[in-house]
Amino acid sequence: MGYDRPGGERLVLGVPRAAFRPSPVFLGLVALFAVSGVLAWNGYGSVRFDVFLFVVSGWLVSLCLHEYAHAVVAFRAGDRDIAHRGYLTLNPLKYTHPLLSIVLPVVVVLLGGIGLPGGAVWVDRHAIPGRLRHTLVSLAGPATNVLFTLVLVAALRIGIQAGGPVEFWAGVALLAFLQLTASVLNLLPVPGLDGGNMIQPWLNPQWRRMYDLFAPYGFLLLFALLWNPRIGGWFFDVVFAIGDLLGLPSWLYAAGLDLIRFWQS
Repeated sequence: MGYDRPGGERLVLGVPRAAFRPSPVFLGLVALFAVSGVLAWNGYGSVRFDVFLFVVSGWLVSLCLHEYAHAVVAFRAGDRDIAHRGYLTLNPLKYTHPLLSIVLPVVVVLLGGIGLPGGAVWVDRHAIPGRLRHTLVSLAGPATNVLFTLVLVAALRIGIQAGGPVEFWAGVALLAFLQLTASVLNLLPVPGLDGGNMIQPWLNPQWRRMYDLFAPYGFLLLFALLWNPRIGGWFFDVVFAIGDLLGLPSWLYAAGLDLIRFWQS
């Protein structure tokens, strides 16, 4: 609920509305995503570089919205200070770990074609009452990835039938695949990641202490699990099976991954 403070400034739950305005950085990413999509559709210049910009900017936009979903649910759940930390402006430069949250996921996308999750929004858990609210805060990010996956797959299936450049649709297919991998990774019950944080409030005190001990090393644990050939194989088997179930053409997102590596041409 909004109201005006003396002086005419509009507040939302006691927070100035300016704290909710999208940052120029995020709007710039959205503009780059739209422009590069148009360039890729029209084959302007180097189509490989156009698709590279389209996929990378689209992935960064989704990262911002993933973290925004965490932030806005946390704000509604009781953490009002999250607005003052800048997380509701969709500005990736406000994240607590820009290297882990922006640079590393983009590098992994380019090299491995995996939508790596990144811990970026610091939530004051003490300000949020109730275990269910804590779980919903953690669930909000992966739910955003799932929604993006479904929207992109639907757009792809409709768009391919309507026609258009295969390079553009390869970029869309790759974005859908990245969202799918991010959805699965974020839902894994790994300490420190969203999936683990969803169940952490429901653990008994002994297991919670053990969880909190391993949580700071969640990324390392995730890499170790994926590096294991058997576990990594299981992970990709699940991802490929879900992709097939959704009707996501494997050859098309593989073509998209090849296109964004423009330096190999």
